[in-house]
Amino acid sequence: MEIRYPQPLVPGDIIGVTSPSSGVPESLVGRFDFAVQQLRDRGFAVDLGDCMDGSTHVSAPVEQRARELMRMLLDPKIKAIVPPWGGATAIDLMPHLDFDALASAEPTWFVGYSDISTLITPITLRTGMATLHGSNLMDTPYRVPDLLMSWLDIASLPAGGSFKQASPGVYRVSDWDDWANKPEVTENAWNGTGAWERLDKGQDDVSVTGRLIGGCIETMVNLAGTPYLSTEALRKDPAGSLIVYVEASSVDATTICRHLHGMRLAGFFYGAKAILVGRTGAPDSATLTQAEAVLDALGMLGIPIIGNVECGHVPPQLPIVNGAQGHLVFNKKDQYLVQILA
Repeated sequence: MEIRYPQPLVPGDIIGVTSPSSGVPESLVGRFDFAVQQLRDRGFAVDLGDCMDGSTHVSAPVEQRARELMRMLLDPKIKAIVPPWGGATAIDLMPHLDFDALASAEPTWFVGYSDISTLITPITLRTGMATLHGSNLMDTPYRVPDLLMSWLDIASLPAGGSFKQASPGVYRVSDWDDWANKPEVTENAWNGTGAWERLDKGQDDVSVTGRLIGGCIETMVNLAGTPYLSTEALRKDPAGSLIVYVEASSVDATTICRHLHGMRLAGFFYGAKAILVGRTGAPDSATLTQAEAVLDALGMLGIPIIGNVECGHVPPQLPIVNGAQGHLVFNKKDQYLVQILA
């Protein structure tokens, strides 16, 4: 599969904002407006979609959400799309998306995480269009700590460019700002410190390369075993290997264990040279921690499993480009991920 990278963002470009899953409740419109203005302050124009209703679990009927998302993805004037956040049922868009049209269209940066994994990961796997697993719109105003990059800066890199990220050593778990009363907050109140951890307890130095692919466990598991989550085409890269990243949003460790077993049995981890696991605030179970859940389901693969990576629901966010060439290094001296847009 040839990975196709969108043109780099430049000031004056149009960024589309739509809610393909959940919309924005009235109490958080202030935060939404602030985040949109942040994009404008950086020199971008914004195309605001109509699918924004936050009164239920979806922003609009499925046909309307799919039509608006397809319009933005196929419009050559729109250079990036970022939803306000994830949601619950983006999966209902699958049969309404024209993957053939996306495969032949000029690629557009499609950014997000959580339920947005349900969309961006299949789009990369089915069309070869690189997508960006990174902060949603509502999180974009937060200042990015050293050693990480914002999705806007990554989307501004040219094809063939590369960038390196590592753990900043701080995080914020199970604590959220009151956006209803403080819509303009831009600084995270870090409440924890820590770096990446070798979950599989291997002692050898890790230096592996592979195409990057992954996302949120709770949403991707519902696509496991379907054509929407098949990594076969991506594995046809001459290198033939993957670096897979996964992260748990909120469900208990036993459920995560079952989900990962199912994804493994469906072949999602086939060809992986290493697995990155996002730091999580999701609860442990009575007899199983989140880390133990990962090892129970994936430990038998015999590959490095690196935990506490900043690629999930616990800020800060380490953006990952689906389809990019990754080079993962983990040893006593260095722990970092290089991504190459080639």
